[in-house]
Amino acid sequence: MGLVVTQSIKNTITTYIGFVIGGVNVLFLFTNFLSDAYFGLVQYIFSTAAIMMPLMAFGVHNTLVKFYSSFKTRQSQNSFLTIMLVLPLCIALPVGLIGYLCFEGISVWMSSKNDIIRDYIWLIYVSAIFLAYFEVFYAWSKVQMRSVFGNFMKEIFHRLCTTVLLFALYFDIISVYQFIYALVIVHALRMLTMALYAFSLRLPVICFSRLLNINSILSYSALIILAGSVANIILELDKFMIGLYIEIENVAYYAVAIYIASVIAVPSRAMHQITNPLTAKLLNERNTRELRLLYRKSSLTLLIVGGLIFLLIVLNINELYYLIPEKYQGGIRVVILIGLAKLFDNFMGNNNAILFNSDYYRVVLALGLGLVLLTIVLNTYFIPHFGTIGAAYATFISIVTYNSAKLVFVKLRFEITPFSLNTLKVCLILAVFFGLFYYWDFPFYPVLNIALKSVVITVLYLVLIFRFKLSDDINRVLIRFFNSLK
Repeated sequence: MGLVVTQSIKNTITTYIGFVIGGVNVLFLFTNFLSDAYFGLVQYIFSTAAIMMPLMAFGVHNTLVKFYSSFKTRQSQNSFLTIMLVLPLCIALPVGLIGYLCFEGISVWMSSKNDIIRDYIWLIYVSAIFLAYFEVFYAWSKVQMRSVFGNFMKEIFHRLCTTVLLFALYFDIISVYQFIYALVIVHALRMLTMALYAFSLRLPVICFSRLLNINSILSYSALIILAGSVANIILELDKFMIGLYIEIENVAYYAVAIYIASVIAVPSRAMHQITNPLTAKLLNERNTRELRLLYRKSSLTLLIVGGLIFLLIVLNINELYYLIPEKYQGGIRVVILIGLAKLFDNFMGNNNAILFNSDYYRVVLALGLGLVLLTIVLNTYFIPHFGTIGAAYATFISIVTYNSAKLVFVKLRFEITPFSLNTLKVCLILAVFFGLFYYWDFPFYPVLNIALKSVVITVLYLVLIFRFKLSDDINRVLIRFFNSLK
C-alpha cells in the first residue's frame, strides 16, 4: 500500500485543490456571472459530452489498464499501444458521420423543451472526442505508474481556465457565445498537453504486429464502453434528462447540488488512479492474498475519509446554502441523497477495479446496462412529477442497487468482501456524529459558523479514528503529520 498511499495522497491534494477552484466557479462565479439558462446550457453540453465519452473512447482507457501489464516484450507493447491510439477513431468517425446526416432530427429532439440548445449541439460531439482522448492519454501515463500530473490536468487545469474565462465574461472581454466556445478549446488544450506528457513517458512506436489475444482486447473494449464509466454516466444522465423534460434552468440548480455532494467522491477518484493498475497487476499474477488485503484496506480507508467529508458537507449544508443566490437553495435534499450514494461508492473500495480487470467484466456490463435502464425509467417518471429532487431519488435508488449487486458478485466469485469489524465501528461513529451535530450551529455568520463547526467535527472524528486504531494506513498518515508539526 506504500505506493498507493503516496500517490493517492498527492492525487487527493490535487483533486481537492481542483474541487475548491471548481466550487468557487460553480457556487459563486457561474451563479452570479451567468444567467440561469446559460449556466444550465453549459452543464448540459458537457454532461452530454461526458455521457458520450466512453463510446468515443471505445473503452480504450480501461483496456489499456487491464492488458498493458500482460505484455512482456517491447514489440508486443508497441503494437498494443498503437491499437489503443487507433481504436477510438473507429467509432468516433462513424458516429460523427451519422450525426451529420441526422443532424436535423437530433437537434429537434434535443431542443424540443429548450430551444437554446439547438445552436450548440455539435459542440457536444467535439467535446466528447476531446474528453475521450484525454482519458486515453491519461491511462497511458497511469500504466507507467505516473498519475499525479494527469490528475492535475483532470482536476485543476480546466477549472482554473474556466475561472479566468468567467472573469473575462464578467468584465465584458468576451461574450457568452465566445465563453462557451472557449470552454471547448480549453478541453482541446488539456487533451494535447496530456498527450505530450504521456508520450514523454513512453513514446509511441507505430507497430501493427499481430497480438495473440487481439480478440480478447477488442471484445473487452467493446463491452467495457458502458460498464467502465457507468457511475459517472448516471450523474450526467440526470442533467441530460432534466434538460429534456423541464426548463434548462433546473440543470443549473441541480448541478450546484450535485457538485457539492460530489466532493465526497474525491478520495475514491484519487485512490482509483493507482489502485486500478495495481489491481490489474495482482489479477494478472493471480495474487489473491494481496488482492483481498487491498480490497479491505481501500474500502476502510475510503469509508473513513469519505465519511468525514460527508459529515462536513451535510452538517454544514444549511449554512452553505445561505451563501449562494436564493433560487439555488432548494437542493439540500439532493445533496444528502447523492452524498449518501457517493459514500456508498467510497465503501466499495477497489471493487470496480477488481471487476473491470477480471474475466467477469461482461457481468459488469450487464449490471451497468441494467443500471442505466433503471435510471432512465426512474428519471422518466420522477423528473416530470417531482423535478430535480426526482432525479436525485432516481440516482440514489439506482446506485444503491448497482453497488449492492457488485458486492454480492465479488463475494460469490472471488470469496472476498470489504467488510470488517472496523467497518461497523466507522459507520457507528458516522451515525452518532450526524445525530449530534446536524441541528447544532454556532450563532455566527455562515462562513465563520462553517469553519468553527468543521474544525470541531474534524478534530473529534480523527481523534476517535486514531484512538481506536481503525485503520493502520490512516494512523500512519496522522503520525507522519504530527511528527512534521513537531
